[in-house]
Amino acid sequence: MSFGRALLRSPQVGAALAAAVLLAGCGDNYRPVVTPINSNGPAAQPTSYAVVVTSTGAATPGVGALIDYSGDSILAEAPLGVGAGPVSMTIDEGGDTGYTINYDGTVTNFSLTPAQLQPRDETSTTLPSTALPVNTFAPSAGMWISDLNGNVVDIFSGSPEKFTLPVPVGSPTIAAPTPTFIAGSPTTTGQRNYVISEGFTDTTGLACNNSPTTAPANGVVTPIEIATDSADVPIVLDPANPTNSPAGSMNARCPVFAVQTPDLQRLYVLNRGSDTITVINSQTNSLDDQCPPPTGCVNQNGQTYFTHPILPLSTTAVAATGVTPPNGTSGMTGVAGPVFAEYNQATQQLVVANYDGGTMSLIDVSLDEYGNDSLTFGTTYTIPVGANPASVTVLYDGTRAYTANQTDGTVTIVNLSSHTVEKTLTVVGHPRTVVSTENSLYGKIYVASPDSPFLTIVESETDLVDTTLLMEGNVMDVRVTTINGTSNSNDLYSSRVPGYGQPCNLPPALMASTYGAGYTLADCQANP
Repeated sequence: MSFGRALLRSPQVGAALAAAVLLAGCGDNYRPVVTPINSNGPAAQPTSYAVVVTSTGAATPGVGALIDYSGDSILAEAPLGVGAGPVSMTIDEGGDTGYTINYDGTVTNFSLTPAQLQPRDETSTTLPSTALPVNTFAPSAGMWISDLNGNVVDIFSGSPEKFTLPVPVGSPTIAAPTPTFIAGSPTTTGQRNYVISEGFTDTTGLACNNSPTTAPANGVVTPIEIATDSADVPIVLDPANPTNSPAGSMNARCPVFAVQTPDLQRLYVLNRGSDTITVINSQTNSLDDQCPPPTGCVNQNGQTYFTHPILPLSTTAVAATGVTPPNGTSGMTGVAGPVFAEYNQATQQLVVANYDGGTMSLIDVSLDEYGNDSLTFGTTYTIPVGANPASVTVLYDGTRAYTANQTDGTVTIVNLSSHTVEKTLTVVGHPRTVVSTENSLYGKIYVASPDSPFLTIVESETDLVDTTLLMEGNVMDVRVTTINGTSNSNDLYSSRVPGYGQPCNLPPALMASTYGAGYTLADCQANP
């Protein structure tokens, strides 16, 4: 390019630049703005954990672990305590704190927050030096422990919990020896809690395991007023023998478990030795016997209704009590042996694991609008499951139940509408506990076998094993912090110590082959 041409183009370039400057300086020109649209995505799943306690033996501390519901991963893990291993565990109603009773009689408290599940944040609750603790009951505040020494319930308060006072159970006229289980209000706003006693002195701790049908007395429940920590008049669990006379009927032998409904209207006590369930009206603080058939009572709508102080679970119990379910006895077996139950609020049904009969009982316990037993109350369906179902869990929506069959090493899945078995899954070990949570469109079922280090997780959408997690030590027990993704929805806040009528850590035949026919309570509670 020549120098002359360059000079000739310079005015043209300058004019173009000047025009550009004028246009840029004009503030009325439209300049498009791009605003990004960010996708919110699906809502986060509610926080929920499976709480696992494992054991490596009586002389070493147990390990606590938190399992994430959504990812099936171990979020936090820490040793529990500094000495003896755990015998039993539970978590409180709010899903905030876990508790273990240990082989040396101490109680360890641990946080259920992943960042705080650390040894430095654990505390030990000091029991009376002579205490013989069996069962831990952990409502939203405080803690109650049944204590065989003196037949009392030890009450704790504060944070961490400190021993407040012992409350004797029973009365001078109705003895209540061997208190082994506590049930009642999930919060301190309820009226009372209930301490369930075997009703006789069980020196071995295995009388209700090895020979529950020959127990020498009926069980007794002692109501304890929450506001005053004082005991009410004890209630004998057999309505036909209110004084618990040795010469009277024995329709409530070996009570081993109890369920309080969330509305605090009814308490259901499972009597393993008699194949029955005793019904307590929590509003009247007495047996549910105010309006017996054939006369009954009339509600505000002019309808006649009846009360039901005892519900039979086997044909043997029907004959002994003289009570027949409204739908008859079709499907009932000659023996039941109930050891665990869940109340499902969606269907108003009590779902029971019958350990000795290998069945599950599905019982209508619905109430009318005035809190009276409904016309269908007591309707019972009996479904065969696996051998020795040690526990049962029900999905929050009430569609299916899952039993942990200890001898079979299986989980049976039961459709609660058709009352039929849908599927049977094989799991690792001999399961003793099964729990569930339904925090989204699908749920998770957690299965614990005390003779295995694997936690089995089943997904409810397919009812197939989702995964098995290898834990540090054998899985002694498991709980979930919520059952439906909302806070304060844990409905299992009592522990289940092996023995005293509750299944040992191994099924009966395996207990005998492992420890001999004369195995002891220590063997029953040992880490297999």
